[in-house]
Amino acid sequence: MSMSLAQRVLLTWIFSLVFLIMLVLKLDEKVNWNWFLIFVPIWIFDAILLLMLALKMAGHCKPGHEPRDGPQDLRRKTWYLTAMLLKVAFCLTLCVRLEQLAEIKLSLVCIPLWVLLLGAMTELGYNIFPEQRD
Repeated sequence: MSMSLAQRVLLTWIFSLVFLIMLVLKLDEKVNWNWFLIFVPIWIFDAILLLMLALKMAGHCKPGHEPRDGPQDLRRKTWYLTAMLLKVAFCLTLCVRLEQLAEIKLSLVCIPLWVLLLGAMTELGYNIFPEQRD
């Protein structure tokens, strides 16, 4: 499953726009929808991304597969998978707190987000300052 850059950008904009419209309607109290329903566009988009990532990672298991970057490529895809799961965890805990299904401190809700941001900064550091090769 391969998508062009234009298709990925369009898909991102559509799901983001639908989410933002639903969020504004909820915050303006025009609709009385459940917070889990408000986040459905984000979860559909995340599910599509996770499916595409899982298919790419499964491609590494095929016999005769020659990755471009070797172990670095698989490490990067593993980081992407971890980042997506952290984002989903943050959205789920945020919805649980907003719906008041459980008494969760806001600092606990934000832990997946903080781990995600820390990992993103680390990944950025690796990309900006590549290892010195002899």
